[in-house]
Amino acid sequence: MSATPRLSIGLPVYNGERYITESIEALLGQSYTNFELIISDNASTDSTGDICRRYEKEDSRVRYFRQPQNIGLAPNHNFVVQEARGELFKWAANDDLYGRELVRQCVQALDEHPQVVLAHSWTARIDTSGKVTAAYEYPMTTSSARAPERFRSILFDSGGDDDYGVMRIDVLRRTAMKESYHHADHTIIAEIALHGPFYQVPDWLYFRREHPAQSGRATMRSRCATMDPRRASKWRHPVGRLYGEYVWGYVAGIRRSPLSGAQRRECYRHLAQWFTARARPGVAEPGGPVSVDPLPAISVDTVVASRQRSRLSPPAVPVKGR
Repeated sequence: MSATPRLSIGLPVYNGERYITESIEALLGQSYTNFELIISDNASTDSTGDICRRYEKEDSRVRYFRQPQNIGLAPNHNFVVQEARGELFKWAANDDLYGRELVRQCVQALDEHPQVVLAHSWTARIDTSGKVTAAYEYPMTTSSARAPERFRSILFDSGGDDDYGVMRIDVLRRTAMKESYHHADHTIIAEIALHGPFYQVPDWLYFRREHPAQSGRATMRSRCATMDPRRASKWRHPVGRLYGEYVWGYVAGIRRSPLSGAQRRECYRHLAQWFTARARPGVAEPGGPVSVDPLPAISVDTVVASRQRSRLSPPAVPVKGR
């Protein structure tokens, strides 16, 4: 690896001892090797820190940081971006898995298409054991050459895990970064898309794990409080504010982005149409993408480096407290 890595992978984590070993192995086992892995431990109370420190000692690409207190998911995500030294950046989750060719193909796409600002692959869903339970093709038109069309698709369509793609860090740092209001993960992707097209590797190389410890059914306020503990106060952050900041996040993204006057007006029209539709009683956010049927024959054990290694020699998990 060169003195300055070309790619920075940021891994924010809190109490991730159950899956983080396998996720780190999948990242360190990538066929593309010119990267640093920045782990920010959000004051975990389990053995996450012990596991991460072991990898920091074993692999010079790993940089481990521990927050003195829980700062929230959004600030922890932003911290790894602040620490990044590469010209490219990727967020990673402590419970997901990554095909060994994922990073290489994404970096190659960015090199071959200078106008592209983010590259990722199709997503497959896995269960606690790593078995594929669903596979999705990418449903949105974020590859369009027209910024308003990319923006419109993100507003009205649904699907993809673009926030875990490989992106140009100069573009990411020009956005508002990770916020903590309602659906802030949508607004950051919409803003990044206003800077340039996305590219999807037409293969299932990203494996999003679903497990009981996730907070998918939590209330809107509890999700926001997980993003930033300050959001827990209903007096300082009433529901109206959490929704209002969500809508304003799109407006601010349009204002910050490098658009012509005509493009900006077209984006505002799309946003007005989206807001009008959502304001109608009983209208919900669009659902997720439809799984491919029949389910493709995807072998996680074949394409993910950590799965092969774990079958041969499972890495020992440090005992809590040692």
